[in-house]
Amino acid sequence: MGYYLNSNKVYSLYESEARKPYFIDKTEMLFELITLAEQGNNHICITRPRRFGKSVIASMVGAFFSKGFDSSSIFDSLKIAGDKRYREHLNQHDVIYIDFSEAANISNNYQDFIDSITGILREDLHEAFPDVKFWEKAAVVQDLRKIHEKTKKSFIFVFDEWDCIFHKQYTTNHDKECFINFLASLTKGTGYVSLSYMTGVLPVAKYSSGSTINNFIEYTMATDDKFSEYFGFTESEVDELYRRYEAKVNERNVSREDLKFWYDGYHTPQSERMYNPRSVVLALDRNRIRSYWTTTGPYSEIADYIVNDIDGVRKDVALMVAGEAVPADVEEFAATAMHLSTKDEIFSAMVVYGFLNYEDGKVHIPNKELMDEFAKTIRREKKLGYIYDLANASSRMLLATLKGDTKTMEEILQFAHDTEIPLLDYNNETELTAIVNLVYLAARDTYYVERENKAGEGYVDFIFYPERPGDDGIILELKVDDTPETAIQQIKDKKYVLKFQGKMAEKKRHAGRVLMVGIGYDKKKKDHHCKVEVL
Repeated sequence: MGYYLNSNKVYSLYESEARKPYFIDKTEMLFELITLAEQGNNHICITRPRRFGKSVIASMVGAFFSKGFDSSSIFDSLKIAGDKRYREHLNQHDVIYIDFSEAANISNNYQDFIDSITGILREDLHEAFPDVKFWEKAAVVQDLRKIHEKTKKSFIFVFDEWDCIFHKQYTTNHDKECFINFLASLTKGTGYVSLSYMTGVLPVAKYSSGSTINNFIEYTMATDDKFSEYFGFTESEVDELYRRYEAKVNERNVSREDLKFWYDGYHTPQSERMYNPRSVVLALDRNRIRSYWTTTGPYSEIADYIVNDIDGVRKDVALMVAGEAVPADVEEFAATAMHLSTKDEIFSAMVVYGFLNYEDGKVHIPNKELMDEFAKTIRREKKLGYIYDLANASSRMLLATLKGDTKTMEEILQFAHDTEIPLLDYNNETELTAIVNLVYLAARDTYYVERENKAGEGYVDFIFYPERPGDDGIILELKVDDTPETAIQQIKDKKYVLKFQGKMAEKKRHAGRVLMVGIGYDKKKKDHHCKVEVL
């Protein structure tokens, strides 16, 4: 066993993952990879946002195929064991497993990064094949070819986080081109590769002539359905995890609906729902619903494009924060650009990094976890002008609502209406709903805000469920060309309070008062009227 060749590290990584209480068996993916390995000379690259289980799957691939150890104790009880080719391929291949982030994080420049990888890999090869006479000054590619010529052996390559070097400040454009050429030299046009399996955030950038590394077939989150079910958690998988959670935890602080509200919202190209797996596992393991999103460099960089309003992007971001989807032409390769100059390029990068979901030609903020990140940006950056002012007025709006101060509520709504933000034509309840989302932005800090859901005998516009025991709950109904009194009467007639009471009982929380809030908008007079009653 070597450092990269048939390394025991990959076995240890997957073994520890498989023993965790919220482990999900994704080994059915190996059915397809076995076929590719049998065919030989196949190369695939799967790109997903961070926290979507790429490294777990990469370690699974290495632990299954590598002959450096016996991993039957892991896989015998998993789905792959049912395949008739299971024993034929379990631990029967020479696997070169490289986590590029490891070398990138301990290097000070690109040359150190690549030298450490090639140097260690050559040592592994020389030690594993002592009967092959290697040329002292040969490149690692030449060593691999010589091994194949002398022994007829082929290799499976597993490259994890191939693009991490692209995010290092010390990496130049020339370095990126050199790295792409290095990957191509290892895998393209060689007889010693049976399978190359590569993962990353960015799609493989087409540098140089555009054909340097076109041997890889790419599978992305937005446009390719193949392999989608293996990255992220599906609805049924989260159901299974929640059943385990219920059996394991006596005092449960996380509901199944919480998981959907906070971590769902992504979709495969075939519209299958996908959850952020890291956040789901952490919420269940820690018995606490909260944001587990780790702000990364790319988010900060993309936030700068919003703050500086490149191509008018901040208006569309405000619309998304208001709960709307925005049309976009997503081209995932745009995310590799050094400078993003159009909204479509910016949205493409956001989709690639997992900040937005792309579905049916539109982008939207997928869930509360990400909505909170966008809300923080909007409420923090004064450069956003009226959007910043509007978001920060939301604290006053919530306070005024709790106090029954309808005059202040109407003033804030009028301020929102009079801003230049293009919330469609503001002529129906959909547009009014978007405005209300913005003016109650601060409520998301202490309330679970549910929009347009079945309640009682009809559909309610908004219910604000307090997260802190004893806080007031809010049931809010909107009307265009009608009165706030009519809105409140609908709350009563449709018995929306039953939904509120049921959810609070499910969460085992008690609320203070329940406030009925009616908001009416007159299209001719272009003004708002509000009413607040205690149920």
